[in-house]
Amino acid sequence: MSTTIQIYDTTLRDGTQAEGIDFSIADKLLVAERLGVFGVHFIEGGYPASNPRDLQFFREARGRTFGTAALAAFGSTCKKDVPACNDPAIRSLLEAETPVVTVFGKSWLLHVHEVLRTTPEENLRMIRDTVGYLRGQGRRVVFDAEHAFDGHKDNPGYAVATWRAALDAGAEMVVLCDTNGGTVFHDVAAIVQRAVRFLGVHVGIHTHDDTGLAVANAIAAVQAGALHVQGTINGYGERTGNCNLVSIIGHLGLKLGLASVPSASIPLLRQLSLFVAEIANVPHDSRQPWVGGRAFRHKGGGHVDAVLKNSKTYEHIPPEAVGNERDVLVSDLSGKSNIVLRAQALGVALTSESPKLPLVIQRVKELEYQGFAFEAAPASLALLLKSIMNHRGTPPFKVVDYHVSIRSGTTCEATVKVKVGDIVHHTVASGDGPVNALDGALRAALRQSFPVIQQVRLTDYKVRILDGIGGSAAKTRVLITSTDGAKEWGTVGVHENIVIASLSALVESMEYVLIT
Repeated sequence: MSTTIQIYDTTLRDGTQAEGIDFSIADKLLVAERLGVFGVHFIEGGYPASNPRDLQFFREARGRTFGTAALAAFGSTCKKDVPACNDPAIRSLLEAETPVVTVFGKSWLLHVHEVLRTTPEENLRMIRDTVGYLRGQGRRVVFDAEHAFDGHKDNPGYAVATWRAALDAGAEMVVLCDTNGGTVFHDVAAIVQRAVRFLGVHVGIHTHDDTGLAVANAIAAVQAGALHVQGTINGYGERTGNCNLVSIIGHLGLKLGLASVPSASIPLLRQLSLFVAEIANVPHDSRQPWVGGRAFRHKGGGHVDAVLKNSKTYEHIPPEAVGNERDVLVSDLSGKSNIVLRAQALGVALTSESPKLPLVIQRVKELEYQGFAFEAAPASLALLLKSIMNHRGTPPFKVVDYHVSIRSGTTCEATVKVKVGDIVHHTVASGDGPVNALDGALRAALRQSFPVIQQVRLTDYKVRILDGIGGSAAKTRVLITSTDGAKEWGTVGVHENIVIASLSALVESMEYVLIT
């Protein structure tokens, strides 16, 4: 653990090149503060020459500290035939007033000739002049060697010359970039090894995920001697994304025995991942390795039984090591262990010795066969288990009658009669569709006796046709997600009539919140 791998986060710059990712200045400050507390070494805040927002972010960041992380501004080498001291883009990097400046330059002759439309000698001058000028202005400089691997495969001598030019001019780190994301890890390792021979310890890695190898390529680079890894939280980035720093940090600390962020931060990985996804306003990837909601979720009965006996049988690390948790699904593939674990998690007193366990398993499998999906509807499962175990008690309410009609255009009206004890509530509500109208009418009826219903709202509604052969008479499954602002729960309804299926899921959603 004596060697520390520098973690360079570019979520606020490279991550924003992903479709659908757009951070405000306030968002950027929040993320930067969180990254600093987490313990990354560098936070790349943006490209000040590219847009006013990034320049304003750096103004807002002045005087703030971000843990022990160094804030970096990003830009390119100076323009061809223009001295760095006279280049407005270089001036904007200095105006950002960050301790670190990261500049990218060309190391592939294809780009020198076809993109820059200049000579190999002028490109080397642009690299030396830019890095040297920024160093002379008191900035630490990181040089991103764009297309380093493609350039090296095309002309090894020239690629190395660009890297050397940056290092000789004062760059503290030369980062080899797999900009097209098409290099395979054995080539990454071989080229990084060569770079380390020429440049010593001043080698970093920046990978893209176009072939799904960004994380593997970064690990290969570290094993070949790179001491600096660039990437983004959750792998956000252009095209298919960047190297996912969440996975890299997990690998370094828990698989390779290498220090990067403080060891106390690794159990906070999932929390950081969720936070950045929330600020970015994108759904968190439930299948993301290490920190996804499904990363330690078990479904097969044999798997669950084995995990109960020894979690190492089907888990590569304890989930809590990265702030995650184990979960067990219940479906038609479930065995005793699945049902028992899930029941206990839902607060139902069911053990492997319970006489009713075989009945529970049979009923769950029957309903799953009919189209119910308890994986996404734990609240419906909890009500089913309580009913079989005789723990459900008398339902707090009963829908006596209902009617739905279309009034005009897409506007619907629903009438609901609900009995609570000896009291019957008769309410009417309109909505954008039958389910919306039913939800409003049911809620209006119940909140007269149960004020807590006022806090409940429907957050998701999914419909799936289970038997396409049946055409318009096919069986329909409705999944509803509800929340009271503090917790979230899912219920399911199945019927040939979508309104009946929807009402069933709505009723169970309301009942669940009232009895738990």
